[in-house]
Amino acid sequence: MELNADFTTRVVIHSEELEWLASPMPGVDRRMLDRIGGEVARATSIVRYAPDSKFSAHTHTGGEEFIVLDGVFQDEHGDFPAGTYVRNPPTTSHTPGSDDGCTIFVKLWQFDMDDRTQFRKTMADELGSPVNGVATVVLHRDDRETVTYSHLSADATLTNSDVGGIEVLVISGSVKDRDDTLGKGAWLRLPNGQPLNAIAGSDGAKVWIKTGHLIHAKAPEVK
Repeated sequence: MELNADFTTRVVIHSEELEWLASPMPGVDRRMLDRIGGEVARATSIVRYAPDSKFSAHTHTGGEEFIVLDGVFQDEHGDFPAGTYVRNPPTTSHTPGSDDGCTIFVKLWQFDMDDRTQFRKTMADELGSPVNGVATVVLHRDDRETVTYSHLSADATLTNSDVGGIEVLVISGSVKDRDDTLGKGAWLRLPNGQPLNAIAGSDGAKVWIKTGHLIHAKAPEVK
C-alpha cells in the first residue's frame, strides 16, 4: 500500500473525519495518515485501543515512536497516560494494550537503524517559559531529525523553516497554516523547503512537530 507517499507535496488530513479501519488485532483500529508497505510498513497512524484490547508481543525491527492522545496505554514496561511521548528504537519489544482504552499517534519504521536510545517523557513537564506566547520543549534531536512539543497562546505564531521536511500534529486547540484551519487531530506534512507559519486560534493550541526526517523516508527493508 502507498498512502500519501509523495514526500514532495504538502498534505493536510483532518484525522477526526476519517473512518476507523480494523487492524489485524480485534479491538484495535486505526486511521492511516501515510504509509509505504503492507502490515510491515513505514507508517504514520492514529491507533485506537478498545478497553481490554492488546497486540501480541512483537519486536520493533524498524522502531516505534508514539504519543498517547487519550486514555492510558500499557505494556510490560508500565502505564503511559495521555501526554506521554515514547521512543522505542529498533530491536525493542513489548506487548501493548490498554485496560480502559486509549488512543495514540504512532510512527513506525522511521528510525535510524543504529539508534538504540529508548525513553518516555511527559511532554508538558518539559516545557520551557513562553516566548511571544509560545512555550516549547525539544523532546528529541539527532543528526536526522528534531522533535518538539509546543503550547501556543491565543493568536500566537509559531514558525519553522528547518530543512528536511516538517510534520505537525495538532493535539488540541487549532492553528491556521496558509488557508487551512487545523483543529484537534489535524495532521500537516510539509515537504523539504516549505516553511511552517502556524497561527493559533482563539483557544490556543498544543502541537507536536517533527522536522528533518522526510528526506530520509523510504520503504522498510524487510529481510
